[in-house]
Amino acid sequence: MGKVEKIEHEIETLSPQELEKLRSWFFEFDVKIWDQQIEKDALSGKLDAAADDALKAFHEGKASEL
Repeated sequence: MGKVEKIEHEIETLSPQELEKLRSWFFEFDVKIWDQQIEKDALSGKLDAAADDALKAFHEGKASEL
């Protein structure tokens, strides 16, 4: 049994309260990882073209503020 399968098995045995605690923890963990990836991509210039396209569309009246 691999690591993921072991984790899946353990999750299946959690009480409703433990499962809610895991959900909350995983949500915060996932958000942190996502933020780190966005920051890395932004600093590397990976998002520059998308940002330029969005700003161009906005200035041409093809988009609106959120």
